[in-house]
Amino acid sequence: MPNFRRTALAAGLLTSLTMLAAPYALAQTPFPSKPLRIVVPYAAGGSTDQLARAIQPFMSSYLKQPVIVENKVGAGGAIGTDFVAKSAADGYTLVFGNSGPNAVLPLLRKLPYDSLTDLRPISTVAITPMILAIAADSPAKNLKEFIAAAKQSAGQWNFGSVGNGSLSHLTGEYFNNLAGLRLAHVPYNGGAPMMMAFGGGQLQAAFVTGLDGQAMVQAGKVRYIAVATPQRTNVVAGLPAIAEEVPGFRSVAWFGVLAPRGVSDAVAAKLNEAVLHAVAQPEVKKMFADRNIEARGSTPAEMERMIRDEMAQWGAVAKQADIRLE
Repeated sequence: MPNFRRTALAAGLLTSLTMLAAPYALAQTPFPSKPLRIVVPYAAGGSTDQLARAIQPFMSSYLKQPVIVENKVGAGGAIGTDFVAKSAADGYTLVFGNSGPNAVLPLLRKLPYDSLTDLRPISTVAITPMILAIAADSPAKNLKEFIAAAKQSAGQWNFGSVGNGSLSHLTGEYFNNLAGLRLAHVPYNGGAPMMMAFGGGQLQAAFVTGLDGQAMVQAGKVRYIAVATPQRTNVVAGLPAIAEEVPGFRSVAWFGVLAPRGVSDAVAAKLNEAVLHAVAQPEVKKMFADRNIEARGSTPAEMERMIRDEMAQWGAVAKQADIRLE
């Protein structure tokens, strides 16, 4: 065989092997190989945003890539959540979710995404009980007195929420139902205006997270009187559980990371490791604890189970109270 033919065949074989190897090499590119972004579906500076930014640097150091927090607000968290649900399922675009757009809103109105089939849970980041807060000048000194006084108010007392269909709204209606009360619902456009309403004497009560209520409690304008965990908890130390007076009452908020549903098992596992690494950091645990929040990671399966359980619980409450959003 002439040399030029042998050379041509060798070159062709090398080219073929290179072409065959290219997809394999591409498939073996380690994840992540470029920056990631975490979409927060609420405004910058809010409670959800604060928690996302707390874990951001530790996820970045673990993954050895920049992790960028990006705010996409609107529709009670649905706009940012939908953006991630429709993003490429490669693990580079995540959502920092919570109960609202992932477990509550889907029960109340038609959304452009399905939280169970379009998103893949990665890990929880934090768990916090809803806390029953009352005005500092309320005549009630404890939960038992509050319930008794509310029953005697002949439907004149109210409770605030961060918006129609929010977890704080459903928790208040749940409380009405189980405690036999008629507290009127007053919705606000977020936690800050709701808490300011306490200072103006416009509210008798609200169910809040530690992040929402902290400033007003410290200012002496709001008092916490009970937590909505099944038993007393050190997350909000010194308070009785509502279930001690209202058997079976439970309302817990969560925050966590989700990805588009098609993300591979390997990528999901790597992301889970990164979140668990961040949640375990002493700085993160302290920042959360200072706000009555428990830093808590999970497996993807545990997080998905929690979302399904929440949907079952709040679906029943929404139906009983006839809560719907247009």
